[in-house]
Amino acid sequence: ARGRHGLVTTHEDELTLPVDLCTPDGVHLNPAARGWSRVPLHRANLDGLRGRNKRWDYWCIQAGDLVVSAVYADIDVIGLADVYWVDLASGEAGGRSIIAAPDAGIRLPERCGTAPLSVDHDGLALRLTDDPSATRIEATWTEADGRPGRLSAEIGRPDGLESVNVVIPWSDDEFNFTSKQWARPVVGQLSVGERTWVLDAAPDGAWGALDVGRGRWPSVIRWNWGGGHGSTGGHVVGVQFGAKWTEGTGFTENGIVVDGRVSKIGRELTWDYDWDRPLDPWTVTDPDGQIELVLTPRFDKHSALGDLGTGDGDLGSETHQVFGTWSGRIVTDDGIEVAVDGLQGFAEEARQHW
Repeated sequence: ARGRHGLVTTHEDELTLPVDLCTPDGVHLNPAARGWSRVPLHRANLDGLRGRNKRWDYWCIQAGDLVVSAVYADIDVIGLADVYWVDLASGEAGGRSIIAAPDAGIRLPERCGTAPLSVDHDGLALRLTDDPSATRIEATWTEADGRPGRLSAEIGRPDGLESVNVVIPWSDDEFNFTSKQWARPVVGQLSVGERTWVLDAAPDGAWGALDVGRGRWPSVIRWNWGGGHGSTGGHVVGVQFGAKWTEGTGFTENGIVVDGRVSKIGRELTWDYDWDRPLDPWTVTDPDGQIELVLTPRFDKHSALGDLGTGDGDLGSETHQVFGTWSGRIVTDDGIEVAVDGLQGFAEEARQHW
């Protein structure tokens, strides 16, 4: 497809009607599901191959010096949930994570955002509810040092806001549907002990991003994911991009949102960063010139678990997720060039053997 100004945006098919992710047996990728859409349209009927399916919703709220995230995940063999927060200025961080047995009730709907998600287990109570105007997150927990934590946030869904929704197909029985929703305004507050942060009070506002995953993954995988959102250059902007996990599939999760409208980019982008020096700048560029952005990191959320052997070794994971601000330029498929300066965001590399 070409924008009105002749920019090549993507070769990927754009879907406009609801579609099943899988064939009726729930095992294989439905050929009609290959493509991308501006709103979530895929029904994740992952009914087959029990034990290999992964479903999650990951929320990240950025509000100046404060980052808050929430995870609600069902990976067939266990359920996972957590709330995490970090003060970027001081480096103080906290929250609570739980692992639950398959019968603990952590389940996600086939269509994202169509049913409440809730868990109350091992000291974490988390509930996420949706209506046409917003997603609401309510959570309570106890910090490791005994302080009580509470999160109450409303993440708006402005009328007409588009997102990047796409299926990444590795094969007919390994594939993932993802919905990446950026530039959703947030109001609410986080309290930890005697301290309270008001989420809409940051100089650049508070913004929420959602990462939806529904699929069946290879056992060894690496990925990049990143993006940002906020007001910049006279526009409300969201940027979304990934790498590594999409290579060779014919599809990407790359796109930009300017004033609610998505420009989908079907090309692989170039990422330049140093895994061993994650607080150095991260650069993401489009060979055709629609994205030229540099992330200046402020904080590295580094997590590692197990042994990352790629043969018969133990399962493991390691991730550097760096938070900071993006600067540079983006160009929509209609030829609108936007100067990006101080856009709140993050970038990551994850290495998984699961």
